[in-house]
Amino acid sequence: MTDEQLAAHIVSGGKLRALLLELWQRTRMDWGFVTDRLASTFRKETWVGGHERRFVGETLYGLVRNLRKIDLALQRGRKAERQPRDLERLLALLVIEKLLPPATAARALPEIDWATVAGVDEVIATERKLEKRIALASSLPDWLAARLVADWGPEAETLAKGLNQRAPMTVRANLIGGTRAAIADALAGEQVATHEGKWSDTALVVDTRTNLFGLAAFKKGLFEAQDEGSQLLADVAAACAPTKPLVVDYCAGAGGKTLAIAARLGNTGRVVATDIDGNKLEELRRRARRAGVSVAQAISIDVANWPTQIDALRGKADVVLVDAPCSGIGALRRNPEARWRLNPADMDGFATRQRDILAAALRLCSPKGRVVYATCSLLRSENQGVVEATAADLVPLSELLGPARAAALGDGTALTVTPHRHGTDGFFAQVLAPRAT
Repeated sequence: MTDEQLAAHIVSGGKLRALLLELWQRTRMDWGFVTDRLASTFRKETWVGGHERRFVGETLYGLVRNLRKIDLALQRGRKAERQPRDLERLLALLVIEKLLPPATAARALPEIDWATVAGVDEVIATERKLEKRIALASSLPDWLAARLVADWGPEAETLAKGLNQRAPMTVRANLIGGTRAAIADALAGEQVATHEGKWSDTALVVDTRTNLFGLAAFKKGLFEAQDEGSQLLADVAAACAPTKPLVVDYCAGAGGKTLAIAARLGNTGRVVATDIDGNKLEELRRRARRAGVSVAQAISIDVANWPTQIDALRGKADVVLVDAPCSGIGALRRNPEARWRLNPADMDGFATRQRDILAAALRLCSPKGRVVYATCSLLRSENQGVVEATAADLVPLSELLGPARAAALGDGTALTVTPHRHGTDGFFAQVLAPRAT
């Protein structure tokens, strides 16, 4: 079935409509990760085929990404004011995305003017206030639209639209297993088409819809799923490193950047991955074994009480990567529900924690070492604001990547990549040097 045929089935009811409405209701309860909701549902609902799974997933993401636009459309399409119902929202999304003709939606809910619903984008385009237009067009909270305008000016509108698109599937070719071209050939041998990423020489954008994690190439450790912007953070960290360095990935999580750095360094030196989540570090160890990474060591930490293994590294690390916990605004393409979990007060809390983490990372760094401070946020308060409040010297990105590449990936001093400029998730990175005391 086509998407249009599946949308038509939603009008007549049935199991697919019931499943979507249940998923939407569960998602709105706590704005938890959509990926987790879908994974747990598809494990139970074995009747849902591959095409239906994709349709359900994209429809659920569409409801999250377009909530304000949908509610405005329904408000204009009804005579009486009231809270939108879930079925109305579902049909409105399908009408707005042109998967469902207004006349077909009217068969299910004739009291709504579905032609008016279909024209909501034209109405939003006439809004003169930039912040309001962004908030409605990209379905962002008013406070977040205002932050983007304050930080990005007129460019905020294009940025917001980019953040509200579906992200591509991008993988990192594991250089320990071969070149990017060789790994692309291995994927092609499994009928998976890819094309090269533009900014990192390890990035491959996957063009074929498939279960990547069931492929032989994945089981052999030839690639890892990783956004190209995230790969660039590892590239910057590796560019700071001398021969056989000691690198600390201070907020490693499940280790995507740890593995990328180790591969970029040719499996030489030592890469210490730390995090407060022991379960994520255990996943890192499994991934390292699969990828053939032998130089990575995972150590669980308590920020208030460093273990002896980490304490022994004070003042010795050649490179410390700090991919700090943040709002995740730059990753809204992948986690659109985050916009509804966050509130303005959270921003101050993030910045305070980020400054503390960065200060701790600088204590690990050797006098001639480098700290790479990074976030997947595009808000000044979490990026430049944190750097400016830190007692450290800036190292221009141009000194590491060359003037041309540094200018393409930011302003020559810091890295800033975005969906609308680079086709990546949004990331910021600034290289810092400890200040002599």
